[in-house]
Amino acid sequence: MSTGALPYYLEDRSGSYAGSDFDDIYDRLFLRVALMIYNVGRRSSNQRDYRPLQREPSVALEFGPSGTLDRSLSWARLRSHCLEGESLIRKFRASNGEEYKWTYKTESDHQWSCTDSANYVVAHYNLKPPNKPAFRTSGNMLTINETHASLAIELLASLTIMRHVAAYHL
Repeated sequence: MSTGALPYYLEDRSGSYAGSDFDDIYDRLFLRVALMIYNVGRRSSNQRDYRPLQREPSVALEFGPSGTLDRSLSWARLRSHCLEGESLIRKFRASNGEEYKWTYKTESDHQWSCTDSANYVVAHYNLKPPNKPAFRTSGNMLTINETHASLAIELLASLTIMRHVAAYHL
């Protein structure tokens, strides 16, 4: 991470890729995934908030039968890094024109890592291990480099798709 920049630490309240709130611990960004990603503009409570949202989603994710992915999200097309079988290394081109790559467990302390074309880690995600205690927090965290905060919704959407790919062995 760059010197002096404060990353966005987004606590994943539930740890479920199909539905959770992501709240920055410094109250700068609040996102909700409900197979759609919303910029909710406020911190969620410790309790899940099931009230209907009064705004349009920033991204709609659609998964088909047997967990297949809807290919209509042109910017979120995650290209597999291998020619055959499943791959937990996939690239996508973000709205800033740059190419990014999500990888699973290639960094020793990150479950998921997203790197840019120079192999610089711009975001990473970790689920709390089941045997590790968490006190007043979920222990699940998406960290986004401050210089890439404008891509937060794209990073979260692509991470959600990658977690779906891993869950369904696509």
